Amino acid sequence: MNAPPIRFCKSFDGTRLAYCDAGEGPPVLLLPSWLSHLDYQWRSVAWRPWLEVLSDRYRLVRYDPRGCGLSDRDIGDLSFESWVRDVDAVLDAAQLEKVSLIGICQGGAVATRFAAARPERVDSLVLYGTYARGRNRREDLPVEPEKAKVMLEMLELGWAEEDSAFMRSFATQFQPDGTIDHLKSWCELQRQATTAKNAVKLTRIMFDIDVLDAAKQIASPTLVMHCTDDAVVPLDEGRLLAQSIPDAQFIALESRNHFMLAKERAWANLVDALVTFLPAGDSSANLFGGLSLRERQVLQGIAEGLDNKEIGSALDISEKTVRNHVSRIFSKLGVSSRAKAIVRAIRAGFGMGETRH
Repeated sequence: MNAPPIRFCKSFDGTRLAYCDAGEGPPVLLLPSWLSHLDYQWRSVAWRPWLEVLSDRYRLVRYDPRGCGLSDRDIGDLSFESWVRDVDAVLDAAQLEKVSLIGICQGGAVATRFAAARPERVDSLVLYGTYARGRNRREDLPVEPEKAKVMLEMLELGWAEEDSAFMRSFATQFQPDGTIDHLKSWCELQRQATTAKNAVKLTRIMFDIDVLDAAKQIASPTLVMHCTDDAVVPLDEGRLLAQSIPDAQFIALESRNHFMLAKERAWANLVDALVTFLPAGDSSANLFGGLSLRERQVLQGIAEGLDNKEIGSALDISEKTVRNHVSRIFSKLGVSSRAKAIVRAIRAGFGMGETRH
């Protein structure tokens, strides 16, 4: 799938926001952190699996928050409240009255506040790897404010410098199990996202967020997901957020990556939870009628998050044979990646059992 065209809209104070949408189906608005750049993320090995999964089933609308990416950077009002107000501007520009929100990291706090303030525009809410309290607000964790202080100092000294030890350390937190290409992708996103000056401003805002009271007012169906060993946002913060939102569902995903990798076994659990929770579009189960028994078995393994070697071992066939089956499956389903195959497989009922001979 080609990168979707970038469009621009004006927010309440005239700030220009970059946004785009891709795919068809029930509308979903993705609220990212400020580490954002619409065009680059589509090419990023770190972001691409996420975007493929979401745009394969939904009309996925994304935008760059003010101060970063392709949105206006040199602006007067750079605040948490302005981030929240910008959501209305994007929805209006995309001509959407009501959507499901997916908030990741800082975007989850924005989604939480918006869902509480504008319930008539929120169909459902998914919060992943996020929090209700920024580091400076976690008074029961004395080390967190100190970490925030050190982070700001390092941002000022090492932001966007290609050989900076800070950049590599900062990037590694997001996907410690990623490849060198994932690490390079996060470093490049830092350079693309914003300036060092804005990075400090944006991070200060993020560290002072507190939406606990707003969380208690949310009326929309809510799913909270968090990785068990997330180094960026502690699991306890995700759990606290889920406990604060009335009737929220909470899922802990076995991973140490803040931004989960498509190769992880828990990735299938994440996709399954999203497909089950978010509004469903038209079923495509009929696509699977053209698969052979062996191809369906291989697809089952893919949906369970197994790699080719593991699938071959489970089915007692060679890894090369598995690769051939995967190529034919992709062709028959009209997909170009395992991430897309997984989302289509799960919504057709795959991934619920075990791969068998």
